[in-house]
Amino acid sequence: MNETKHEIPYKIYLEESEMPKKWYNVRADMKNKPAPLLNPGTMEPMGYDDLRPVFCDELIKQELDNDTAYIDIPDEIQNFYRMYRPSPLVRAYCLEEKLQTPAKIYYKFEGNNTSGSHKLNSAIAQAYYAKQQGLKGVTTETGAGQWGTALSMACSYFDLDCQVYMVKVSYEQKPFRREVMRVYGASVTPSPSETTAVGRKILAAHPGTGGSLGCAISEAVEAAQSQEGYRYVLGSVLNQVLLHQTVIGLETKTALDKYNITPDIIIGCAGGGSNLGGLISPFMGEKLRGEKDYRFIAVEPASCPSLTRGKFVYDFCDTGMVCPLAKMYTLGSNFIPSPNHAGGLRYHGMSSILSQLYHDGLMEAVSVEQTSVFEAAEQFARVEGILPAPESSHAIRVAIDEALKCKETGEEKTIVFGLTGTGYFDMYAYEKFHDGKMTDYIPTDEDLKEGFEGIPKFPGNLI
Repeated sequence: MNETKHEIPYKIYLEESEMPKKWYNVRADMKNKPAPLLNPGTMEPMGYDDLRPVFCDELIKQELDNDTAYIDIPDEIQNFYRMYRPSPLVRAYCLEEKLQTPAKIYYKFEGNNTSGSHKLNSAIAQAYYAKQQGLKGVTTETGAGQWGTALSMACSYFDLDCQVYMVKVSYEQKPFRREVMRVYGASVTPSPSETTAVGRKILAAHPGTGGSLGCAISEAVEAAQSQEGYRYVLGSVLNQVLLHQTVIGLETKTALDKYNITPDIIIGCAGGGSNLGGLISPFMGEKLRGEKDYRFIAVEPASCPSLTRGKFVYDFCDTGMVCPLAKMYTLGSNFIPSPNHAGGLRYHGMSSILSQLYHDGLMEAVSVEQTSVFEAAEQFARVEGILPAPESSHAIRVAIDEALKCKETGEEKTIVFGLTGTGYFDMYAYEKFHDGKMTDYIPTDEDLKEGFEGIPKFPGNLI
């Protein structure tokens, strides 16, 4: 192995005193701000009062704030973060050796908590603000279950009721994730369900569907609005969620700066955008301010390619069309992805922040097929000793691909990627892969056309 091994440890840990005290709001440095949410009834931008029936008050302020660069992290949230943060930045020496690449590979590991992923960073913030507001509880959706698990942990900490609508295919594939949520006191309902009007409507239109995050969002919003003292919280996509997740990127940057490391390429998996946005935001800020340049790569499943094949338009955030309209790269809110094994990436749209950055040419996007993702996951597990989540493994796939390009060119590029969580509850997916029963589904243009046709048509919303 090369001599830098002795200069840079396998794991770069920060002291608790070096943890971020503020979240970074990348919108403050964006020349082109993300477009505002629209009221689906009037098609007018939604303000604070419009959003109050659905979201917590303080979170709405964060959602709408395009100008404040740094927002204080309350002491109670900082104290909770210390239970599992700072998380390590790992130099993947073993993977570099196995690949025989001159590239230097680092990954930020967010799996060091019971939820198994980065989702707890925002869950605890959203539960805190709900408690501060005096609410009884919150409702939410979850795909693979990491967000539902994280929110159930956060709600348990603050004695809040937690109601989770879990995408039905994941509910069936990942019973143990469901049980962890129940350990923390959450109620878990497979979505779409018969428990809400919108769930019944979706089931009537798509009998036997395995569901999607868009379906589960619709049910969770209806459940929140039909119960006094409840609000809806979301695990990705929204500006506020990306804000909370910037603890990932801020810690990563501090760790790299300790050793004067400047990354060339920063890679993250992309479903709704929370981990990718959280990882790249501080670096993107430098790029936006003209201080440094980086190459950013968003990696999404070929079965749900919102950035690489979607349209940049206003669309509903949910299948039931009860949520505000967001301008984003979308496949259409009634696009139901195939039941691939990266449940957390099965979302028809993308964060408005990331969509705008991508549209402005500030980052790239690639889509990858799931069999190649699981090949990369297994390769990584065998040399780095961590069983990665299928979602995270999308980033691993492209990190390996970029490292192999360096092997061909001889370039010593520095690659950083987000390892967002562990895959210990994803053994059903690994079993399918090992048994040769995993298939690659890539939607045809005709498949996508159906989703695009459902995108709302109004002046200026050109498809």
